[in-house]
Amino acid sequence: MVGGRGGPGVPVVELCGAAKSYPGGVHALRGVDLTVRRGELVAIVGPSGSGKSTVLNVIGTLDKPTTGTVRVAGYDVGELSDAQLSALRARHIGFVFQHFHLASGRDAVDNVADGLLYAGVPLKARRARARTALERVRLGHRLSHRPHELSGGEKQRVAIARALVGDPALLLADEPTGALDTASGEIVMELVRELNAVGTTICVITHDNEIADSLPRRVRFRDGEVVADSGTPAAPSAHPAPAPARNPEEVRP
Repeated sequence: MVGGRGGPGVPVVELCGAAKSYPGGVHALRGVDLTVRRGELVAIVGPSGSGKSTVLNVIGTLDKPTTGTVRVAGYDVGELSDAQLSALRARHIGFVFQHFHLASGRDAVDNVADGLLYAGVPLKARRARARTALERVRLGHRLSHRPHELSGGEKQRVAIARALVGDPALLLADEPTGALDTASGEIVMELVRELNAVGTTICVITHDNEIADSLPRRVRFRDGEVVADSGTPAAPSAHPAPAPARNPEEVRP
């Protein structure tokens, strides 16, 4: 099954009292408790300034909380070095952004293969896995096309393939339809649902209530706090996080 190790219901993300403050008394997150289990499809929704972008950065290990605990794929991110965090992202977290971030001079295969650059995979294997990932997102007929030859929806599907190529434990999609027209956005969200149906754990960060309400679980943020969660509250994991790895290559939950 896609989406990392462990059986159904195993926590992929655990935030316990996570808070994030910035100079000047800005409190972006205020004691957030959140568990996302393996195989879930979760919308993290809220208006601008609600804290949803900050929680994306914290879950994605791009930022650390000021206080509280964050575990991703079983690892307490506060106990990992910067090098280990980079390895954790490379091996276990896939990112999809609103504006695609594709290399303009490279074809679809190479753009997707770049998702394995920091995972220690040889070039030939990277390209083979990239072709398979593009076929999964129904772009097997666009392998040699460069971004300027693709529609907006196709560019986003290339970005999704790049995020999936490393078989991550978690896919984080940040406003994945924000730069698309309605029809293309619907195609992308249908793909998101299909990927989840075969086991990919996905968090969709969005300000769009219509998109959020179409997903199985909605976690609503306001002023840095969770104000509503349609999912059943999950108990903290009974399994302790693994000891921190001594080097980045050992970050393998």
